[in-house]
Amino acid sequence: MTRTRDAIKRALRLDLDLIEISPNAEPPVCKILDFGKYKYEQDKQKKESKKKQSVVKVKELKFRSNTDTHDYETKLNRGRGFLEQGNRIKCSLFFRGRENAHTDLGFELFKRIAADLEDIGHVEQPAKLNGKNLSMLISPLKP
Repeated sequence: MTRTRDAIKRALRLDLDLIEISPNAEPPVCKILDFGKYKYEQDKQKKESKKKQSVVKVKELKFRSNTDTHDYETKLNRGRGFLEQGNRIKCSLFFRGRENAHTDLGFELFKRIAADLEDIGHVEQPAKLNGKNLSMLISPLKP
């Protein structure tokens, strides 16, 4: 108890704050410092760490089971650009009507996409059929 009073008196004498850093420790850990300056430094560190962060987005490429070759190449080039920027790609395909009977065409298309993009990305989540939707997730390779 006397240590606490001594610490409070010392903090008041220095015109600073007594801050409890670790209350669960035995004995509790406290520091004498300027609380306003301490908060300012913490906020500054948070802002600095946010600047260094890169946000990875998931871009979506929508295909059809009967996508023509030129359209396929255009979408593939778009996806290649997304991967180069460091974003992930979600390839999706929606089967309508009688296309549901030929889901194998969608799986073949996704195998082709994975093969064409294997130099710049890898399949994070393989092609999976959810009802009428087929989807696959591709992530960029680590540099």
